[in-house]
Amino acid sequence: MPTLPRRALQRRMFLGGALAGLALSASRASAAPTLRADDPRFGDVVEPGTPLRTLYAGGRWCEGLCYAAHLGGLIVSDVRANRMVRIADDGAVGVFRDPSNNANGNTLDAEGRLITCEHRGRRVVRREPDGRLTVLADSYEGHPLNSPNDAALAPDGAIWFTDPVFGITMPDEGLMAPPEQPARRVYRIDPASGRVEGMTDAVGQPNGIAFSPDGTQLYVSDTSAALKNPEGARAILAFPVREGRRLAPARIFATLEAGVPDGLAVDADGRVYAACFDGVRVHAPDGTRLGRIATATDAANIALGGPDGRRLFIGAGAVVHAIDLKVRGPARG
Repeated sequence: MPTLPRRALQRRMFLGGALAGLALSASRASAAPTLRADDPRFGDVVEPGTPLRTLYAGGRWCEGLCYAAHLGGLIVSDVRANRMVRIADDGAVGVFRDPSNNANGNTLDAEGRLITCEHRGRRVVRREPDGRLTVLADSYEGHPLNSPNDAALAPDGAIWFTDPVFGITMPDEGLMAPPEQPARRVYRIDPASGRVEGMTDAVGQPNGIAFSPDGTQLYVSDTSAALKNPEGARAILAFPVREGRRLAPARIFATLEAGVPDGLAVDADGRVYAACFDGVRVHAPDGTRLGRIATATDAANIALGGPDGRRLFIGAGAVVHAIDLKVRGPARG
């Protein structure tokens, strides 16, 4: 057998080790997930011993999870690979959009159209039925947005989205640029007029966003500690929503002792799920921590969906996991 050059041999050993490690990680996740109950009510969420399956292991940084049966399954934004993929219910994986403008958060609007936050484009776009993209928001008060990160559908059909600076400060997630907005806000896109409204600038780096099932609470994760600021916020905030479009002052819903809470999801009974450094943490509507679904790598984004609405999808770095719950996601639209 011919002798490989030293660099080629090192590369082969590295790739082999990485693939073996990923396979081992996926095998362990599939066989025995860590389900830690902090409250007896966690048993209402997931059956003990339920397996955590690995659906996809070919990404770089998987976020923007959104289940859309009419689009073929689970839509995933592989932010750092600058593409979006689709994972069908039968496990088949295909490219959904490439390049994606470093797309991140996705949600569906009231008509089932895919709404996407783009880092590179610094905009929020809507995918039309024929595949065309319509720009919904790319500026506020005459200046470009920072880098829209995540979005949520409100009961009245409005799209709310977060606008931190990660996509203009992290080289592998967008194009580097100085912020032109004086604040990092949560915005609302009016469903009738299309007007973009700044709703709050009280969150240091707003990231994940989700509504309670009745729309009276807006949950936003503050990930200020992610910007090399150990004293920054690492909390989930809960804003009371007044008349569907005004926010009252927030209260701290939950905090982390390390890492930051990233993507958020809410089930039909109002429990809040947060993607965190140690997996997915589940909280009761009053903020009580119920338990954790552990992942081997940092969880960044989550979504409820699947054929029966009971599947929790988890984006954790290079991989996408799924675990079947006893509860459903909220009704849409």
